[in-house]
Amino acid sequence: MYCDLEAAMSSAQKAADAAAQTIKEFLDNGNWQVSYKSDDSPVTEVDVAAEKAIRDVLMEALPEAVFFGEETGKSGSSESAELLWLVDPIDGTKSFVRNMPFYSTQIALAVDQRLVVGVSNAPAYGERLVATEGSGAWLNGERVYARENIVSIEDAFLSSGNLGSLANDPEAWIRYAGLVSRARRVRGYGDFCHYHQLCCGQCDLVVESDVNILDIAALSVAVRESGGVITDLSGAEIVQTTTSVLAAANPILHDKALQLLNA
Repeated sequence: MYCDLEAAMSSAQKAADAAAQTIKEFLDNGNWQVSYKSDDSPVTEVDVAAEKAIRDVLMEALPEAVFFGEETGKSGSSESAELLWLVDPIDGTKSFVRNMPFYSTQIALAVDQRLVVGVSNAPAYGERLVATEGSGAWLNGERVYARENIVSIEDAFLSSGNLGSLANDPEAWIRYAGLVSRARRVRGYGDFCHYHQLCCGQCDLVVESDVNILDIAALSVAVRESGGVITDLSGAEIVQTTTSVLAAANPILHDKALQLLNA
């Protein structure tokens, strides 16, 4: 299906602006409540209000699209949608409720089930990463690139995120330990942060075993457009049912990390 990606990106950025303004108003007011979902993850009034602000902008721009939001769910069948918005208004709510800057708004567009537009806006952190298929990845208005010259595990900076299910698999955990033991530097920046770092050459590998598509849809566009590679931990492409991530600065490094994690 044809879609004007430049116009879609413009709408996604306007929606990110609307979410940022909504979040700021709640923070300035200081009067908002936290509740918990069935999986014990937190949700706030701010999440819901920010998602509404995003949805109003996006659905005005592309009324024929299906909207898939973290808080309000799906407006139609996301599995067969020709145009699909994927939105997490506050990715990193646990950080948000603790007044940490490691939260962001994630907005992506899939055309015929291929992720082609991504906006990752982290207002408290001062970063906005945007990417459109074929047009590169841009951080705060500057074109960014992953490191194509880091091709050995021993030279790579590794960052990990949620690893609960990986840790519960003893054999997989041992294989992950092999990766950790060889990497040049290991940290756990988490959420949007280490994907932004990978796209601009600050880290080279990202491993997560517990994510959902709304966490990573926009970021996966940016990783690809910066020259990186992003799959799940088995090497499969990112789709709506993806629950894990192996992202690397380039194909050679990705292949070596993938072999270690699946030996």
